[in-house]
Amino acid sequence: MSRQRAAAIAALALGAGGLALAVVVAVQDFPRGPLALVCVAVAATAAWYGLLRTGAARGTALLVAALGVGGALALLAADRPLEEALVVAALALSVVAARAAFAVHTHLPHRPAPQRPVLFYNPKSGGGKAERFSLASEARARGIEPIELGAPDWDLERLVRDAVADGADGLAMAGGDGSQAVVAAIAAELDLPYACVPAGTRNHFALDLGVDRDDVVGALDAFVRGGERRVDLAEVNGQVFVNNVSLGLYAEAVQRPGYREAKLRTILGTLPDVLGPEGTGLDLRWTGPGGHEHRSGAAILVSNNRYRLGRAVGSGTRPSIEDGLLGITVAGAPTGRGGRGRLPQRPWREWTAPQFEVAADHPVPAGVDGEAVQLEPPLRFHIRPGVLRVRVARQHPGASPSATLPDGLRQSARALARIALSNEPTTKES
Repeated sequence: MSRQRAAAIAALALGAGGLALAVVVAVQDFPRGPLALVCVAVAATAAWYGLLRTGAARGTALLVAALGVGGALALLAADRPLEEALVVAALALSVVAARAAFAVHTHLPHRPAPQRPVLFYNPKSGGGKAERFSLASEARARGIEPIELGAPDWDLERLVRDAVADGADGLAMAGGDGSQAVVAAIAAELDLPYACVPAGTRNHFALDLGVDRDDVVGALDAFVRGGERRVDLAEVNGQVFVNNVSLGLYAEAVQRPGYREAKLRTILGTLPDVLGPEGTGLDLRWTGPGGHEHRSGAAILVSNNRYRLGRAVGSGTRPSIEDGLLGITVAGAPTGRGGRGRLPQRPWREWTAPQFEVAADHPVPAGVDGEAVQLEPPLRFHIRPGVLRVRVARQHPGASPSATLPDGLRQSARALARIALSNEPTTKES
């Protein structure tokens, strides 16, 4: 039996068993279950109210939220703690098994390896991963010239263009996603192969390209024993980004001093100033998929292809970076003009489009691949389909973790059943 087939069987069995046990516990614990849900609702409302306030109002609301969570836990654990723990464990293990069942390895087409590849690396990125994994010496052992970004005033674009002028025919970057975007943009412009080395902190782009984020050194093999495919890049006002551009709450937070040292505290401190009753709000105007103009809610996220959001398996990843479309997500409740075509009142609304524009009456704070910038309005986003030649090491997946994931729970169950009944491993040709 293949590993994926075993994982699919385990996911179905654990999921079905966990849900069945949950129904039994809910029936036998009535009315504790509904009361616990009321406590959770009160806690969530109080927490959101508190996050949008400061001072005593915030403290009081968060205390109410904590009491609500405590009440829910007390009700649920009062009688059958073992059964409830089993429900949680079974469902959690079902998700883990489903991830393993949907794991994919893409067979990327073979292309001749570059003869003079160059690796640019930031020694401080990712807490010093480049030094910890001896990337420079590992690169030399593979015939790749390493170039360290060491000077305080280094200009990455200039270094890359100088290297190309000296004969470099392959470009790799070991650093954060902001640096990846600079190198990727030049590689696309000159039609040179590019490799993403996951030496940053989170390495979102590497994950969605199918690079194993835990194998920093192995990513160098893209220029030795790698396959190649073309993926999209996106732009806002001429600036390339590989992941996303955030406007609104997160963008306001990354502009503030101290964000890098205390991200969560900075975001919590930004909430009342932007969305609270005394907040300045977000004066951004955009047109939705129905053709009507709206004003932003809490935040706008424009991504290089669509992200999966709000799902247990594969959430926060992009199934593909070669669909030729921007992913657009508006969080919060936007206001619209006119009744027809108005966006529904949901926590977020998402759609795809090849272009998107945001208007404002002032420079707009933005987070471009996590870097704080100010953009002059109007903000014009567009996708650049298939412009980047990406190389990925043969031993790495070569595709996003969500590349083969169905969108819904029912579709996921059916797909797991098909895998459980088949002996074929999940592969994807590119």
